[in-house]
Amino acid sequence: MQFKMNSKIIILLLVNILVCLAEIPIVINTWKFQHSAQKAWSVLNEGGDSALDALTAGCEVCQNEQCDFTVGFGGSPDENGETTLDAMIFDGDTMDMGAVGGIRSIKNVIKVARHVLERTEHSLLVGSLATQFAKSFGLPKEPLATNYSLNLWREWRLNNCQPNFWKNVEPDPKSKCGPYKPANFESESDVASKFDTGNHDTIGMIVISRRGHVVAGTSTNGAKFKIPGRVGDSPIPGAGAYADSKIGAAAATGDGDIMMRFLPSFLAVEQLRLGASPSKAAKIAITRIAERYPKFFGGIVVTDNKGEIGAACNGMEKFPFTVANERFPEGITKYVSCTDYTNK
Repeated sequence: MQFKMNSKIIILLLVNILVCLAEIPIVINTWKFQHSAQKAWSVLNEGGDSALDALTAGCEVCQNEQCDFTVGFGGSPDENGETTLDAMIFDGDTMDMGAVGGIRSIKNVIKVARHVLERTEHSLLVGSLATQFAKSFGLPKEPLATNYSLNLWREWRLNNCQPNFWKNVEPDPKSKCGPYKPANFESESDVASKFDTGNHDTIGMIVISRRGHVVAGTSTNGAKFKIPGRVGDSPIPGAGAYADSKIGAAAATGDGDIMMRFLPSFLAVEQLRLGASPSKAAKIAITRIAERYPKFFGGIVVTDNKGEIGAACNGMEKFPFTVANERFPEGITKYVSCTDYTNK
């Protein structure tokens, strides 16, 4: 009898601990970008329902700090040495979104996405005409290349343009620069990922306000040495991020060319809808990709609308994500161990 009583007490304590871990308001973002989480949390607590403002401000910090040189200006040059930017904001209350892809010469790309969300009935604007749209709202046209990004590009050219994203072309893209033309043969598929912790493509952020307004968003400068015109998963709804205030949200990061084919953020939120925990939903989303691409590099953060968090990853040892809430207003970085599918 005493053992049964003690067991019940232990179970109740564990349940209480799990409940305490789920709390709103909350900010969650991919990677060790604590300044972004800290800023978003600060804005979130200024009063009112400021989830959209918090997410915008948090991503702006990462853009200005050039987080890991994979967010904002001055990073990830394409094959021409140019930096272009992608971003998205998804509103889980209205199921509206605003996104921009491949935009040139505008630094505050998350702000452009916000204008698409709030000032248009469109979901996604791309390229040079998106630059004109941004200018019409007073955002200045500025160069996105820096000495750092141009030096990266020059070194890449000196290294015979390795790595790159071409296949089935000639001259051989594994040893020579372009220009390329179609080959009369199919080259062997290169299964090695060109993404890693220094080329991971995104800050993904989720914000839940005190009243339960769930929003998610992304900002990135894309893949290093991408073919000009490439847009990754970040501005694609359900791929880079997805939110539903009735259910929760998810944000993904990594090899966007592969990940967008599986809509991992949408899949994770739908798993929440079916009753999965955030950890289980994250695992399902990553497993779905890894079953077909065992060596892909990527991670995902998932939360239900009560603030319980889950995360999963592949292609690295551990995946860091940052949380800010009432207990950790300065932001705290947590880690989840990744699953190795390469030997399965």
